[in-house]
Amino acid sequence: MPSDKSPVFRKEIIPWYHSSTAYIIVIVFLLLVLLFAIVGISLARENPTYNSFVWVPIILLVLSSGIIITTIARLINRYTRKSAK
Repeated sequence: MPSDKSPVFRKEIIPWYHSSTAYIIVIVFLLLVLLFAIVGISLARENPTYNSFVWVPIILLVLSSGIIITTIARLINRYTRKSAK
């Protein structure tokens, strides 16, 4: 009868979308979205006809910054778990 325990020497299999490289790529693209949102806010405030549409870049800014924060937290958590082992 096989043992239910997994051997200690096996490495944990991490899917490609949970790799550090994928997280860094996501952060870079979200920084571009964040920059796009900041430019959109400044342009919408300059032109009086677009003042009522300033909520669109604000939503982009809030959502992209939230995802950047959670992604950085995941990377920090990953590196602290690796260093604790």
